Amino acid sequence: MSTHTKEGSLVSAVLMYAMRCLTDGDLRSLQHMQIGEKEVEALRELKMRDFSRIEAMKVHCLSISLNRQVFWPMIDLLKRERKNEELLNELIEKNAPFDMLHELYGFSTREYAARRRHLPSNLGQGRPQLPERKVEDELYAAWRKMVDSRDTYELNAIDYLDLHAQTGVSIRAVWSLVSKWTREESR
Repeated sequence: MSTHTKEGSLVSAVLMYAMRCLTDGDLRSLQHMQIGEKEVEALRELKMRDFSRIEAMKVHCLSISLNRQVFWPMIDLLKRERKNEELLNELIEKNAPFDMLHELYGFSTREYAARRRHLPSNLGQGRPQLPERKVEDELYAAWRKMVDSRDTYELNAIDYLDLHAQTGVSIRAVWSLVSKWTREESR
């Protein structure tokens, strides 16, 4: 049994990528990697067992460079997606209703049920318990300030979590009341 080296793992991964490009007919990517006709023929002759041998080698045949114009936007996208996932998890942990997650994230009932499976079973479902009138008025004022400052009724996940944090009203009740007020104001 051969031992994998970091150099061999890198070469193996890149050559497998090149073989996939070849299979997909992506000749542009092969040219970009400076893989010519002779190298293509050599790739076609490789067997799966050859990759185990490559992974054991302590040398590599690659010249790698980082394209910063692609790298940094990719990192920024990953950060945004990670933050979005964290917001989604927070909403789910705070018992966000299906309608909210469907509208904000495009959730299906199956996705919603799968995510909620990991939560305590005592979380409420159905209609949320509405807050006392004074607290509802505080929520309305906070919501009104938010939509007036932006000149839009469209809120995002952060907005709903902010309204929840400002007033202490459950996410379910925030969603229910804000949806009602938005429908009434939009008429």
